[in-house]
Amino acid sequence: MISRIRDVRKAKGLTLEEVAGRCDPPTTAQTIGRLETGMRTLSLGWLNRIADALGVDSATLLSLPDQEELPVAAILDHKGAHALDKTEYIYQPAIEPEMVALRVKSSIGDYRSGDDVWLSRRTPEQFGSALNRDILVPRPAGRYLFGRLIGRESNRLQILPLGSGARQQIVSDPEWIGVAVRLVREL
Repeated sequence: MISRIRDVRKAKGLTLEEVAGRCDPPTTAQTIGRLETGMRTLSLGWLNRIADALGVDSATLLSLPDQEELPVAAILDHKGAHALDKTEYIYQPAIEPEMVALRVKSSIGDYRSGDDVWLSRRTPEQFGSALNRDILVPRPAGRYLFGRLIGRESNRLQILPLGSGARQQIVSDPEWIGVAVRLVREL
């Protein structure tokens, strides 16, 4: 079994110390480093602890034999495109339990026709972590509202729909929201 802990940790911009501190109970950066490099056996318990610390599904941390990986050819930054210092790969994203999607049929805001938006479902106690993020909110009678969560007062969410001139909408007591976590776009 090959671990992708380091890849996921770096993609989230976290240090070994930060991941170690987020573990429950906290551990040392040295332990996380050993688990990343295979110097220490990665048990199911450790896999789940680290996945929780990184905020991902534990399957995301494993490189499976039938899983496709895409080699990264170059890095693009403020200096332009340039070669990598070491080999990197992009892995297929894992679908989290309870994840939903939104398909864009007409361009609006930052989204274009043909885009697919992957949404991570959140419960009411997790709504605060979605501030200033694009969210999907279920409404009565099978309707939905999609926009930026700009505020929260107790059980009321303040949402700014996409597009110019849109007015703030208030939604009370939604059972769940879907937070946009991945944009899939054909070029």
